[in-house]
This record gives sequence, structure tokens and C-alpha cells, in this order.
Amino acid sequence: MRNKDPDGYAGLGRPADAPPGPADLNLLRTFLAVHRSGSFTAAARLLGLSQPTVTAQMRSLERQVGRELFERLPRGVAPSPYADELAARVVDPLDALAEVTGDTVPAGERPADPVHLAGPAELMCLRALPALAPLVADGLLLRAATGLTDPLLDELRAGRHDLVIATARPRGRALSAVPLMDEEFVLTAAPHWAARTGGPENLAARGPGVLHGLPLVTYAEDLPIARRYWRHVFGRRLDCRAAVTVPDLRGVLSAVVAGAGFSVLPRYLCADELASGALVELYAPEDPPINTAYLVQRPGSAVNPQVARVRDLLVEAARAW
Repeated sequence: MRNKDPDGYAGLGRPADAPPGPADLNLLRTFLAVHRSGSFTAAARLLGLSQPTVTAQMRSLERQVGRELFERLPRGVAPSPYADELAARVVDPLDALAEVTGDTVPAGERPADPVHLAGPAELMCLRALPALAPLVADGLLLRAATGLTDPLLDELRAGRHDLVIATARPRGRALSAVPLMDEEFVLTAAPHWAARTGGPENLAARGPGVLHGLPLVTYAEDLPIARRYWRHVFGRRLDCRAAVTVPDLRGVLSAVVAGAGFSVLPRYLCADELASGALVELYAPEDPPINTAYLVQRPGSAVNPQVARVRDLLVEAARAW
């Protein structure tokens, strides 16, 4: 299905400027299954169809809309930008229709649907996946993805995920969100760097200027967590350039423990290192900055009953996080 035409229309049998005709509902259902699962083969299993049937249906839909929808990859397929837009338009109506009509395939004959869960790599690996282990042992099929909140929420709207752990509440009414856990942020460094600051009392008396000259380790060039900490705790703007950036807070933690510099980290992530003395809390404000993580889904989209099991277990487990 790879298309060498730069506009993505070659071989689809429709001029680039031709208006698309109405698409068959069954084709759209198959399209959404492929978009969600990322594979013709996986979509065929979910729908109880053969893989050639799914392929033929997608070719038929491509002819109808005059666009290439998926690019074949060594494993699975990747949706085109147009496919992402189409999924965003049809996902809620199709999910609502499925809720009204119910399953057309008896439960005992239908293959189990995987639950697609996404969130920040650290929360997924240290909290969510261990909490869901009992459900996996009980037969749950889980597909996990990691990334930044805004792109993951866009993919949730497009039907790519069933649930997303987000580090910010989504705007608008298109998504529903429940608070999952609070992250407390800690200013921390290895002991030899902590000694250079003169201790928390010196930082409290002289302000964050005592950190001048210490390398900052963070997960992004714009220092989002550190800047928030500075505004909340010190009431001033952080004017600093990162010495090390690692796009995974677990990597930031490893670098700080190894002595690369100081950082601001979620307490849950570095609690063991603080307890063991591998890290030192440089300052303990009375009112530390807190960030709330949310569990997000599309209203009315949980046709798969396993999604509710995952959601309920995560909410319950988060009470102990």
C-alpha cells in the first residue's frame, strides 16, 4: 500500500481534487479497528475476519475517500495524517453505535480485545504496569505506550488508546478525566553536591543563588519541572541552562545519583535513593509543589469491558501511591 505519489493518491482510482463519497459503515468499523490496533492482522482477529478481507476492505475505503490511509511497515501499519483525522471524526459515533447495538459476535466466540493504555514512561513502568499484573495473569491483554501528555491525548481522541495517564487535566469536554495521584516534586542532588550548597538552612537563608554553578539535569531543554519548582518555592524565574537533558526521568535520576548534578524529581521516583542516602533533599519547603496526574478516556468509548477493569484497578491502586 506504499504510495509513491507525493500527494498520496496514486493507484487509488480517484482524482486528488475529487470529493469523497459516503463510506460504508462496515468499512469504517474495519478502518477503526486497524487504526486502533496498528495491524491488519490484529484487526482481523478483533473483528473475526480474515486478514485478506481486512486488506481488501481498506483498499476499498481508500478508493472511496481518494486517500492513502495506512503505510505498511515491517511490523504492522502506520496511519497517514488523513487516517488520524478520519479516526477522530468517526470514533465517537462508531463507539456510541456499538454501545447501542451491542456485540454482534457471541462473547464466547469473540477474541479478547487488548486494552491500550498510555502514559509517561516513569509512571507506566513504576506504578501502572506492576499494578495491572494481576489482571494480566487473569487473562487481560494489555498494550502499553509511553510519551508526553499532549501527543498521547491527541492519540486518545483519535482512538489510538483506551486510557491515558496524563500529567495535566485535558481541556474541553471531549475527554473525561479522574484524578489519579499527586506527584510531589523534590529538589535533590548527590551528597557531594549537597555539601557544596551548605545545606537546606543555607539555601533557605541565601536563596537559590547558592545553586549557581551546579550542573542541572532535566528531561527537556525548557526545564518544565524545575521552572515550576522555582516559581512555586522561590517565587522567581529560573535562569539556567541544563547541563544534561534526558527524555526519561528515570535517566535523569540515574545521572543525578551518579553525580552529574542536581535536579527536581517526583518524590515517588527517587524515594528509595533519598532513604538510602544516595540522594539528598537540598531543600524541604513547607508547601512543596504538587502536580496531579489524571486517568483519561473518551466518554462512551469503553465498549471493551476490560477497559473498565483496568480503569477501576488503577484508581484503586493509586490510593497507595
